[in-house]
Amino acid sequence: MELLSYIITPVMLLGAWISGGLLERRHMRNLALLERGSRGVLAVTIEDLPPDWHVESCELVMGNVVISQDYFKRFAARIRGLFGGNIRVLEPLLERARREALIRMKGVAHARGYDTIVNVRIETATLANARGNGRGTAGVEVLAFGTAISRSAGRRALPDRSPQEKRKTRGRTNETSTAQPA
Repeated sequence: MELLSYIITPVMLLGAWISGGLLERRHMRNLALLERGSRGVLAVTIEDLPPDWHVESCELVMGNVVISQDYFKRFAARIRGLFGGNIRVLEPLLERARREALIRMKGVAHARGYDTIVNVRIETATLANARGNGRGTAGVEVLAFGTAISRSAGRRALPDRSPQEKRKTRGRTNETSTAQPA
């Protein structure tokens, strides 16, 4: 029976490492697709708007996400915590959470008809404890928020042309260009 416990622990850690890695890679691929879809909303950290931007309306928008770390990463972080230093196994967790929160915030802004978010900020918080003694992290919440603005018609933060269209017309002078100034 004791031999069985020595076998089960490494097998569980290996299983957690493999499944956690697969799920993380899948989530990163999904985030890349979602980021491509949210390019229509500009998110910037500037507090003061350029003088030529005329705002029609504005509203606070938020996007948040709670992501938990897998058992293997929790185990590896504890080992690294014994020796000190950068806990690299947790960096992808925070990256995924930040990206997802920004995507969700942009989605809220787009759904409400806004094209730009200014004064974007990101906050993080430990959501739960992995152990009953109040130590250790089971998950993290990331909140992205900013002021969504709708600019006057004809003066959009992002041009309506795609990058391919820009490359086609670069270097040519075209009096009837449909591009709007940014």
